[in-house]
Amino acid sequence: MVAMHKMSLDFYEDSFALIALHCNIEDHKLVYTINKFLKCGFKRRKDNLVFSDTISLPIFEWKDTITDRYWTIISNTGQSEESNENTGLFNDMPSIKKQHLIPEYKNVDYFLKLEQEDLDLESAILKSILAIPEIITAYTINTDTLKSKNNLIF
Repeated sequence: MVAMHKMSLDFYEDSFALIALHCNIEDHKLVYTINKFLKCGFKRRKDNLVFSDTISLPIFEWKDTITDRYWTIISNTGQSEESNENTGLFNDMPSIKKQHLIPEYKNVDYFLKLEQEDLDLESAILKSILAIPEIITAYTINTDTLKSKNNLIF
């Protein structure tokens, strides 16, 4: 009799914390502001995250070698142009379609993903982020109940 072994794709669970950021500034200005206030070293990754056929999102990352943390900032919203099939007044204008990295949180502008062994420092980081004047609000998201958690694997 032959034994069969199955491997599940959910075998390896990465532990990370996720902080939702609400702000009205562009991604490069947000990263500059966080670098300035939190003394971080975020830099833009050379390759974007390809989310769908027409949307790619820029990723900013920082490997903190002192505390052994890997941080990433990514936008939640991407836009794509679709050809308009309508005839009428706006037939030459392409329609803009918004897609969200995490559809459960459509109102969130950016996500800060913290990959580290010790997730207890999450509240101290959140408190520091809330002190930044350009950020309207920020809060943690429970990643265990997140339906589209696979979108954050990059």
